[in-house]
Amino acid sequence: MPIILKNTKYINWETLEFSETHIKVNQGINESIEFYCDFDKITISEDDQIIDCKGKYVTKSFAVGHHHAYSALSRGMPAPKQSPNNFLEILKYIWWNLDKSLDKDMIEASALATAIACAKAGSTFVIDHHASPNHIKGSMELMAKAFEKVGVDHLLCYEISDRDGIKIAEEGIEETEDYLNQHQALVGLHASFTVGDETMKRAADSMRKKDSGIHIHTAEDYYDQEQCLQKHGKRVVERLNEFGVLESSKSILGHCLHIDEKERELIKKGKAFVVQNMESNLNNNVGLFNGENLGDRIMLGTDGMHSEMIRSAQAAFFSGQAKDNIDFVSAYERFRKVHEYLKINNFKGDGENNLVILDYPTPTEFNQDNFFGHFLFGWSSNMITDVISNGKLIIKDRILQTINEEEVWKFTKEQANRLWKIL
Repeated sequence: MPIILKNTKYINWETLEFSETHIKVNQGINESIEFYCDFDKITISEDDQIIDCKGKYVTKSFAVGHHHAYSALSRGMPAPKQSPNNFLEILKYIWWNLDKSLDKDMIEASALATAIACAKAGSTFVIDHHASPNHIKGSMELMAKAFEKVGVDHLLCYEISDRDGIKIAEEGIEETEDYLNQHQALVGLHASFTVGDETMKRAADSMRKKDSGIHIHTAEDYYDQEQCLQKHGKRVVERLNEFGVLESSKSILGHCLHIDEKERELIKKGKAFVVQNMESNLNNNVGLFNGENLGDRIMLGTDGMHSEMIRSAQAAFFSGQAKDNIDFVSAYERFRKVHEYLKINNFKGDGENNLVILDYPTPTEFNQDNFFGHFLFGWSSNMITDVISNGKLIIKDRILQTINEEEVWKFTKEQANRLWKIL
């Protein structure tokens, strides 16, 4: 059942050209959209949905380059029993306690909450990095079904790590390969400092065997580099390069804060993409991202802090004024780079029939020439009224259409309360 968008001001996300047009949105994975100057020339059946977009803007929907859905139930949770003093202690006392406490219902609740938040903020595709060491088997399928109930496409991975023992690492590899047999996905690794050579080799072998990529946190904190130098006599990116991680354009290197010029050169010469997560870096006080000499394969994520990609782009720009080589144009390019990543790697679910409708009344002129100024200083997720995913309307007038949101929030609160009692 096609959707007809009447009286749109369409913004081409690549050229930023503005046009007044009517759009027919065809339903299905990677289906097309059709533009009409004359509304009367559109063939409309009685089952077609017609949305009058007068006074609103339409453009391609967004995508999240790096998320952690498993953190969705952490908002407002009790303080850890011991206050962390550094990044490693933040992981030990907060996040590794949380992920080890997750069970089936908590994982499903986390995925549902994240998918809804992403959809309402205009993202119809999410690249996620999951961890639940005491409930690994079937966890990715569970998350996939939750995302699909909402109507959000995904590229998932399980965070393989030796930190809970070799048996748990083996389960992570098995879960990854089982899931990759049926779905598009990545091979997830936590970070170099929690992954020994044997597990790294197994993950790299799976990457090649399944024609996938590695999704890994890379030098997020300097501790990652210290441990790599002590244990392996080389820096993190050098180690990843030796295992072939940088050879795949499907590989994603998260953060990349504490890297030297040689590592930057390796990334630039390789095929892997870098994902920046500025607000998470600020929250953990691990440093500031700098895209200098990394090439143009830089995209943006949220790292589980929230699900609003507009906000991530603005944070990257504002915080980047202190250290990064970011400007108006590159901030938007990083915001949209995830679409290139998905396209060149033939991942499905981010076709042109994924759209957002924006209600953006502005006191100043808004056009192709000043788009970046409005994007960075005017846009917010609050302006998103409708979201179309694979040609299907999943948000209408800011209301979720696919599942009962009230029932979901009741379920998520129940699971959050269970989780907090354990913590």
